[in-house]
Parts: sequence; structure tokens; C-alpha cells
Amino acid sequence: MITHPSATELEEALAAFQAGSPDDPRANFLVRVADNARATLEREAVLAPAAREAATNRLQALLDQDGDFESLNAQLCAALRAGRLDPLDHALLAHLRASALDQIAIDQPGYSGAAALIDAGA
Repeated sequence: MITHPSATELEEALAAFQAGSPDDPRANFLVRVADNARATLEREAVLAPAAREAATNRLQALLDQDGDFESLNAQLCAALRAGRLDPLDHALLAHLRASALDQIAIDQPGYSGAAALIDAGA
């Protein structure tokens, strides 16, 4: 799974951020970065709970087990490593595609490659 700054890490970084002079190009760039991080946090707060619930439901169906997202995701990784699950399984690929699209919607909603993922799933 891709790791990225957590919401808490972004919030801490934004709290420590101090804008510089408006005439400073570097400061202007940092303000844009901070604005993007704030927007990501807002999207995560709105979209992540439903995405996590959907991923948990997909994992429960895929693994035919109950559990929370973390334990099910760990079981999925173990099953793949052990060869108990075919990496080309259609349900697995659909889960990974949906998870990627959910994460893109949070991290980079304007990403043009998302359309290709959506079309590939159709």
C-alpha cells in the first residue's frame, strides 16, 4: 500500500507553517503548497470514511472474512505473498482499482489518468 503523509502529519506541518513576505517567490510557492495540503485534508475528512468502509466491505467479500480494514488488508497482503490469492483475480483487481480511484479522489482529484482507470474498470 502506498504510504503518504497522514492527516495528522499534514495538520502538524500546516500548524508550524508561517508564510513569509508576499514579494518572496519561495514564500508564494510555499503558500500554494500549504493551500493544496489544506484542500487535501478537507477532501480526506469528507471522502475517506466512505472510501475506507467500501474498501473494508470489498476486502470482507474478497477474503470471505469479517474484520476491520487494517487486519483485512494485512490478510490480503499475506494471502498474496503466500500465493493463496491469484494476483490477477478479477475481484482483487476490482478492489485495487476502486481503492486507487478513492485515493486519487482525495490526493489528486484533477489527475487525468483517473479516467483511464475508470474506463479500464468498465
